Amino acid sequence: MKNNKAKLLAVAVAMGISTQASAAIELYNQDGTIFSADGHFNAFYVQTDDDATGDQSRVRMGFLPNWIGFNVSKQIDDLKVGGRSSFWVTINDGTSNVTDTAIDVRQFYGTVDGDFGQVLFGKDFGLYGRSNIFSDELLLGTGLPQINSGGVTFGNISVGYPYTTPNAQITYRSPVNNGFQIAVGVLDPDGGEGGVWVDANSDGLRQASEVTAGQGDDARFEGEITYATDFDGGKFNAWIGGAAGESNTDGGSVEGIAYGARIAMSGFQFTVSGFDQEGISSVLADRTVASNVESDGYLVQASYGANGHRIVLSHGETDTGATSDNEMDSIAYFYDVNSSLKLIAEYDIADSSTGNETKQFAIGAALSW
Repeated sequence: MKNNKAKLLAVAVAMGISTQASAAIELYNQDGTIFSADGHFNAFYVQTDDDATGDQSRVRMGFLPNWIGFNVSKQIDDLKVGGRSSFWVTINDGTSNVTDTAIDVRQFYGTVDGDFGQVLFGKDFGLYGRSNIFSDELLLGTGLPQINSGGVTFGNISVGYPYTTPNAQITYRSPVNNGFQIAVGVLDPDGGEGGVWVDANSDGLRQASEVTAGQGDDARFEGEITYATDFDGGKFNAWIGGAAGESNTDGGSVEGIAYGARIAMSGFQFTVSGFDQEGISSVLADRTVASNVESDGYLVQASYGANGHRIVLSHGETDTGATSDNEMDSIAYFYDVNSSLKLIAEYDIADSSTGNETKQFAIGAALSW
């Protein structure tokens, strides 16, 4: 059980890109076949003060693990076939093995593109709540503090949105039409691996003991509609998505809705997102709980950026009824040294319904290509 908990924490908590990175380095381009690679590295000095456990000072990863990804595509007549594989690595040991780097394959999928849109088959991040987490302005920072954990920090998971877990799927995406795009998919059901993660402090902030293990009987269906447009001096995008399936706890039906919008203009950016669900874990979106358990939450962020500097203000909450009511306030500063290197400073204050408060200061760097 101990190893399963550590594995779930290391594997389930990070998020990144689901499409080929625009900064990918082209390694091969011949006879219509293109092969490229992208990657990300980060590390932070973190000072954490927790009411329950006291102070802790560490060097660790932030919300994202380090990764390296490989992309391939080939134009064959009217079809473009391709695929992506990405390998995510923690710089902090996830188990008692001193050299364990907790390598996790989050993406391993093929794609077929044509005039009809795109079909994706393999393993990728789910559709439900996907844009909520991809739009988080603290994605490259730290977010929710994690005392004594071996993996990454939590971002705004459980204090604003559930984590859109990578899963086996077959997904269709329509062409973009007047700014709108539709994605629908069938995913493998609740895929617990025989263990659940419970926060070491048991303070309610990061507790996920409601997540069940095992395999459901019915496939999961998810979908998302996105809209994006440019206007004079700015951009606007919005999204709404849903999920429906079966509870692995009691066999009842589960459902959820996730939504959000972002407007950007003159260096300012404002983002709001939320979710409302029944029978779905408030921590891991692919896991189910009892079908009558409700949870909801929201995330509000504002930022301003100019000349490589960006300041972010963030507030998120998740309400799981009788279980917990968690929230976090954050302020972060990002500085672009160049197109690949960012310097980051962040301060977070997280509160739980148990009255426990956790404060964290982090300073570090992220390098991407």
